[in-house]
Amino acid sequence: MFENLTEKFQRVFKTLRGEGKLTEENIGEALREIRVALLEADVNFKVVKQLVENVRVKALGEEVLTSFSPTQQVIKIVRDELLDVLGPTSARVKFGSQPPSVFMLAGLQGAGKTTTAGKLAKWLQKGGHQPMMVSVDVYRPAAREQLAIVGKHVGVPVFAGSPTAKPAELAQAARQEARNKGCDVLLVDTAGRLHIDDELMTELQDLQKLLQPPEIFFVADSMTGQDAVRSAQEFHSRLNLTGVILTKLDGDARGGAALSIRSVTGQPIKFVGTGEKYDNLELFHPDRMVSRILGMGDILSLIEKAEEVVDRKKAEEFQDKLRDNSFTLEDFRTQLREVRKMGPMNQILSMLPQIGPLKQLQQESVDEKEISHIEAIISSMTARERENPNILNGSRRKRIARGSGATVQAVNQLIKQYDQARKMMRSMAGRMFRKQMSKGGLPAALS
Repeated sequence: MFENLTEKFQRVFKTLRGEGKLTEENIGEALREIRVALLEADVNFKVVKQLVENVRVKALGEEVLTSFSPTQQVIKIVRDELLDVLGPTSARVKFGSQPPSVFMLAGLQGAGKTTTAGKLAKWLQKGGHQPMMVSVDVYRPAAREQLAIVGKHVGVPVFAGSPTAKPAELAQAARQEARNKGCDVLLVDTAGRLHIDDELMTELQDLQKLLQPPEIFFVADSMTGQDAVRSAQEFHSRLNLTGVILTKLDGDARGGAALSIRSVTGQPIKFVGTGEKYDNLELFHPDRMVSRILGMGDILSLIEKAEEVVDRKKAEEFQDKLRDNSFTLEDFRTQLREVRKMGPMNQILSMLPQIGPLKQLQQESVDEKEISHIEAIISSMTARERENPNILNGSRRKRIARGSGATVQAVNQLIKQYDQARKMMRSMAGRMFRKQMSKGGLPAALS
């Protein structure tokens, strides 16, 4: 996510750190590089111009130039300005005073509205809501059937309505059905076009007047950059959007739409799609996104992902095993499975700060198939072998290789990695124990 932009920012900051002191000349050079980086990331020209000028004025201030850490001050200024572009705080989702609250999803064809409706429905379910969905796209072949399939996947009811009903009739009937069934949110998946036209906008305006939705989300494909921004601007001029949902953000190496759309429309990004699965929709946190753009990582989101999927009891048992030095291959397989629940490994690694060994770790290409092979090898062992790898002689290793479809060399490599991990964990556990004993009054040298 935004890899190109992050890499260029890191290069600029590294150059600044190499300067003996900051001057108008080297700040000017850094700002030129930042400007080029943002333009190459397809950020709106007016947004880039204003951001760079704001940074220039603040960076050349007396307080920055004479401070003990001027480079850190400049980085903070850039961070603050990016945060101002994206929005200083996370925008909250608005619900109506009387259920069902209606959320309209608008956007161009191909932006991912129908899939996003399913993702949003699942997000609402997690928050304790009871959503219902309806498609009012009566033009695209099988559009309503597609939403019905999505509804089955996420376990959310979809209002079918009459095959000959018009969009307004479908929406009105769906709202009544949601009210009758006790659903508190109705998601309305509207029709899109390959381009913006008056017919589409008039239909959406009629739906808006009829439904009075507290939220009108513009669903935009972040990878289309400024095309998404221009479309959002057009939709907002006719509909008064309340927020934006950016799809395919996980595949966006540039970031132009994300860094432009709020400034151009005046409306916040409220959700971002970070993958193909229906639970890959997240509330948009501007401060976390800025940290990731600047290479500082997004530890809070990583922790939240872990809290969602990791079994707390298993995690506590794992800590006990580390302390007791009783970590087995069975535990190793369990931990692999817990981590994989959080999402693709490359996505998880992208949330780590890009510093030191963590940066090198992110640059490694993680092969998800390789992780599956490791699981297969461990699963081909007997329970006794997983508990005590010391009994794995040559014949046992050949049997495991045959059973897992791997080579004997791959089995040997796994055992070697496991031994190294155990030694490292034993060393870490020992250091933690000595530290605790030292705090308790016993000298570390005697512990």
